Amino acid sequence: MKANKQRGFSLLEILIAFSILALSLGILLKIFSGGVNTAGAAEDYTAAVQIAESLMAQTGVESPLQQGEDSGSENNKYHWRVSVTPFQFVAEDLDVTAITAVLFKVKVTVNWGDNFSPGAGAASRADGRQVELITLKLANKKL
Repeated sequence: MKANKQRGFSLLEILIAFSILALSLGILLKIFSGGVNTAGAAEDYTAAVQIAESLMAQTGVESPLQQGEDSGSENNKYHWRVSVTPFQFVAEDLDVTAITAVLFKVKVTVNWGDNFSPGAGAASRADGRQVELITLKLANKKL
């Protein structure tokens, strides 16, 4: 009596193993590419926040704090806008004539993205990305 001892793998087993391997590699590559895209977006947000913080710090230091708007771009990618408006502080039992300072609301917006165009308005910002910082700053009241 001869025992039929099979050695190795059958063709079907090899095809199934390669299919599982191909599926696993596809999933891993998708995960890694997603990580690279996320890292790129994080880098863009970091740069935009640094630009906005820099503009926020410059406002009222390099020139007197006054109402108005200014805009520009950095690295031909990031488009920024600085808006300064008076801020009215309302409190009970407060004598506004005795206050020697004026509050201003400073708003810095930085936009970027593939489909962003600075003059196109809010519709173009829907496709791009945006960072917005808002703060209050004090200035001496002009007597």
